[in-house]
Amino acid sequence: MAKQARAIHTRRLILEAAGEVFDEFGYESATIAEILGRAGVTKGALYFHFASKEELARGVLSEALTTEGVLPQESRLQEWVDVGMVLAHRLPKEPLLSAAIRLSADRKARDLFGTSWPGWIEFIAGQLTAAKEQGELLPHVDTERTAMLFVSAWTGVEILATAHPEGDSLEERIALLYDTFLPSVAVPGALRMLDTAPDRGARVWQAHRDQRAEAEAGTSR
Repeated sequence: MAKQARAIHTRRLILEAAGEVFDEFGYESATIAEILGRAGVTKGALYFHFASKEELARGVLSEALTTEGVLPQESRLQEWVDVGMVLAHRLPKEPLLSAAIRLSADRKARDLFGTSWPGWIEFIAGQLTAAKEQGELLPHVDTERTAMLFVSAWTGVEILATAHPEGDSLEERIALLYDTFLPSVAVPGALRMLDTAPDRGARVWQAHRDQRAEAEAGTSR
């Protein structure tokens, strides 16, 4: 069990280091040597988990589709808001997440192993479909096309925020995106109940961390 835990920890260290390097240098300019230096592991340990730089990039992309920190809500639209707001809160602090966007936007990397965007579009479409079944969306809304448009817009806002960080934070910009987007898809009754404040992601993420800490404390007793 201890050996397995060490292996999981080492794999995570390598992925986080790879995320930092891909985020800073892009796929083509990133080197295994730089990743090894950041991770503080041996070449043997890295190649035990990942056979190549390409496989490392695939591992980073697989981490992108995450809803960690999003708590269940009665409103499926609120869950959709929370997914985008929690990600906006986490992404500037976690290179492993921002690297996935950098890799997806890198044409050479994209040609080699695709992007994380189709997975996000499918996930968001599922959330919107559930919201529509609960009567939270206007009848005309096409959930798949809306999901495609929203993921495109979210990604564009993040890329612009990274390129021009002066002014509003990513959380403020994504809150504005939801405030602009939601009136065209949500029924008025559902819209009035939504929390799209810029600090929504931070509050939901902290509630998740508190729940996890309580659960870990309970298992250690």
